[in-house]
Amino acid sequence: MTSETTTASVSTHILDTSIGRPAEGVAVGLSVRTGAEGAWFAHGASKTDADGRCKDFPALPEGTTHVRLEFETEAYFLSDQHNAANQQAEEQQDAPRVRDSGAFFPEVAITFAVKPGEHYHVPLLLNPFGYSVYRGS
Repeated sequence: MTSETTTASVSTHILDTSIGRPAEGVAVGLSVRTGAEGAWFAHGASKTDADGRCKDFPALPEGTTHVRLEFETEAYFLSDQHNAANQQAEEQQDAPRVRDSGAFFPEVAITFAVKPGEHYHVPLLLNPFGYSVYRGS
């Protein structure tokens, strides 16, 4: 989706593929820079809602060429909420039992290029031992 504005916008969501549900309550930071060698500046922060989404990041400053999303995954994987959902998923399915406690990936940082006037939706598919991202719609 393009717009008439000169700024870009960003949203994200997280699906915990180990339990087949959105990841609620994950802190996500948004940083921006101008140019490949530019310094990073914090520009926004959010937490995923009950549907695993962050839709409230501010529009990007004019001149932004790169964005970094930083997902604080360790607190999520160690939370009682995740552990209860994981136990429920294991009881309902033939899901493999978690072989390790803690978070193998305590954080996930995704950097991508942006162009003015476009919206970038960047979902994170997450599990205790891996993750994947893509440009969504």
